[in-house]
Amino acid sequence: MTKRVLITGAAGFLGSHVTDRMLAKGYDVVAVDDMSHGNSANLEAAKQYPGFEFHSADVCDYAALRQAAGKVDIVLHLAAYKIPRYENPKKTLMVNFHGTHNALQIAVENNARFVITSTSDVYGKNPTVPFSEDGDSVLGPATVARWAYAASKMFDEHLVLAMAEEAGINATVLRIFGSYGPRQNLSWWGGPQAVFISAILREEVIPIHGDGLQTRSFTFVQDTARGIVAAAESQNANREIVNIGDNTEISILDLAHTIHRLSGKEGSLRITFVPYHEIAGRKYEDVRRRVPDIRKAERLLGFRAEVPLGVGLMKTIAWQKEQLEANGSLKAALV
Repeated sequence: MTKRVLITGAAGFLGSHVTDRMLAKGYDVVAVDDMSHGNSANLEAAKQYPGFEFHSADVCDYAALRQAAGKVDIVLHLAAYKIPRYENPKKTLMVNFHGTHNALQIAVENNARFVITSTSDVYGKNPTVPFSEDGDSVLGPATVARWAYAASKMFDEHLVLAMAEEAGINATVLRIFGSYGPRQNLSWWGGPQAVFISAILREEVIPIHGDGLQTRSFTFVQDTARGIVAAAESQNANREIVNIGDNTEISILDLAHTIHRLSGKEGSLRITFVPYHEIAGRKYEDVRRRVPDIRKAERLLGFRAEVPLGVGLMKTIAWQKEQLEANGSLKAALV
């Protein structure tokens, strides 16, 4: 009998890739998205499958979510709100709490497998790198709004593990590290690589926050989606927290230079360094290094990222160039 999967945030970057992968593996998919950051074009391939259905609904609306879900075997909760450095920290906290609680309720009522995408941000300023799942969460003060997202996802993790234990459902928390690739949001919401690629293709100055020496680990979206699906299908990670990411470390400054080189652009890279206090007109703190310990994912899920950064960036640059050409912004910038 075909299993039915509820995917929240399905029209988003990660959600749409996971949706495609689950459908290709033979699952029926109930896709839910309020389209606040999703894109209907992301689901064009999914619409060709008879086992796909889409519902425009807010995960914070329990009645709407329950009606859309019906009877499901697996709940993949990918919907979230982030980046309080620019927008409403309260919305980040409330959306992530209510959305997760509602999705969990659906899983409990259906005795369904539950998987949530959390974030590497919950490790905060932990100085021990690479980050292991049993390591400390070292968040900054509540007076710095940028920690609202990490705090909301840490609360979500506790909620998932507590409700799973109480209800006896199978649940897994995934901490995602720096996903990028086709369908990514082209603003800072999508990550620094998205902003850098657009700036380089348009021959504009690249904005780098801080000194650019902070390091990150970037994971190609097809790898991330594969890791999420592996967790959905595994019985080995019940009530476990697992890092999903590539452990290749690169500085933000080197990332900019790498994208410039891969884009085939001639001449020197133009960069402006933006002090943290100018990012959003409020206090801000950054993380100096962010690298995952990937051993647990390999042991429990048989997962390891496979796409090298250079290969993934080339594919992402090609896709992003098509998007900019399609909306006329690239042509206008080069005239």
